[in-house]
Amino acid sequence: MAQILDPLPPEQSETVLCCYVNATSKIQVARISNIPNWYFERVVFPGQRLVFEAPQVAQMEIHTGMMASAILSDKISCDRLVIKEPMTYELNTDSEATIDSINKKPLVPPINTKAGDTTKPLTIASLVSVE
Repeated sequence: MAQILDPLPPEQSETVLCCYVNATSKIQVARISNIPNWYFERVVFPGQRLVFEAPQVAQMEIHTGMMASAILSDKISCDRLVIKEPMTYELNTDSEATIDSINKKPLVPPINTKAGDTTKPLTIASLVSVE
């Protein structure tokens, strides 16, 4: 995943894919300041999910916004925010059955679809007259 605005410095080879969720009702600012030559700061709205790539040693600071200020409310190591990347078999979107090479059985059964029209007319109740 590329950081479009501020790419990671080239000397940072050990990167991880991370996710932070603002579970509060306040606006937060997520900032990583312990990586030299890299600026990472994002506004995270209530309920928003922030997915980003960062060095494994990065520390995320969470600043919670008040009326005219922000308070450092948490420091989280990015290795605690790592999300597991999907395996190649999880990315298969074909409706064909995938065969297990050991047991020779389908891992996921194929999707059964009926041929023909499956729609039915919609019956709507209506008001005939108002007195």
